Amino acid sequence: MPAYVISDVTIRDREAFETYRTRAAASIAAHGGRYLVRGGEVETLEGSWKPGPLIVVEFPDIETARRWYHSGDYAAALEVRDAALSRNLILIDGISS
Repeated sequence: MPAYVISDVTIRDREAFETYRTRAAASIAAHGGRYLVRGGEVETLEGSWKPGPLIVVEFPDIETARRWYHSGDYAAALEVRDAALSRNLILIDGISS
């Protein structure tokens, strides 16, 4: 069953963010992930949540997503993360269709 990594991002430094994004995208692809949402306009329909750009990545399953997050591939992106952005990041199990 698929799993999803969802990130609510605040960009700190545009140049560092581009470096992070390039490295993260390569690591996601290498681990079988794919972007479902990568930024775009966010419209709050209910409540008071005002997220920044949202990113949603789908992985084949939750264990693959965990391996990606703890991988050396993704560690290269994490080297610039703190300069590039702050965020809330969650991992959630999907449902089989």
